[in-house]
Amino acid sequence: MAYSAVLNLSHPLSAEVVSVFPGDPAPRIDTIATLDEHGFHLQAVTVGEHTGTHWGAPAHFTAGAATADRLAPGDFVLPGVRIDISARAEHDRDYALTVDDLLEWQDRHGAFPAEAAVLLRTGWERHWGTDDFASVDSQGRIHHPGFSVAAVHWLLDHGVLGRRGALGTDAFSPDIGIDDTFRVSKLLYREHRLSLEILAHLGDLPDRGFTVVVGGFVTAGGSGSPASIYALIES
Repeated sequence: MAYSAVLNLSHPLSAEVVSVFPGDPAPRIDTIATLDEHGFHLQAVTVGEHTGTHWGAPAHFTAGAATADRLAPGDFVLPGVRIDISARAEHDRDYALTVDDLLEWQDRHGAFPAEAAVLLRTGWERHWGTDDFASVDSQGRIHHPGFSVAAVHWLLDHGVLGRRGALGTDAFSPDIGIDDTFRVSKLLYREHRLSLEILAHLGDLPDRGFTVVVGGFVTAGGSGSPASIYALIES
């Protein structure tokens, strides 16, 4: 299949930008060697597995589930669709994608592909690099849009998240931020699917007609990895 463009869906990894879920370890980047002193440039990067743009493996929330090194290559290459709820989320930071939203998307764009990466554009990327990305209120609760549990059940029941698949978001998590029980994440991981989080440039994607390619560390026993994620746009 020919591709007309390749889009980067990842934020650059930086120690200067807050890029982790509150309480997770911040990334650290140390210069080990310089061209002037050593003849080559080298940095040491220390990160948590869920730093910046990243993917989560089923073992992140599910005992005995697949770790990073037990996932199949096909889990990381999936047909993609984009669902844009940014207009709704602009007025409701706790907005959760509904089954009606899925049916509306399908009426406009045709049937969902099977075993897909369903990428949710919430518009939260506009807060990247600011304290508003976590949007913590005075009670310490995080706020950002996400998927509803009912919508994820619909995607599972209709084969969109088939034997493999993924949910993706430009926010911290596929859950709405105020759900500190992570019901969507736990459902997703229990069904052996991936979560693609803190994605970038979803506004540049078409609604369908692209392939998502996910890279990162394949760590023994890993729960996920910082990631380079790309969309291959079909001609």
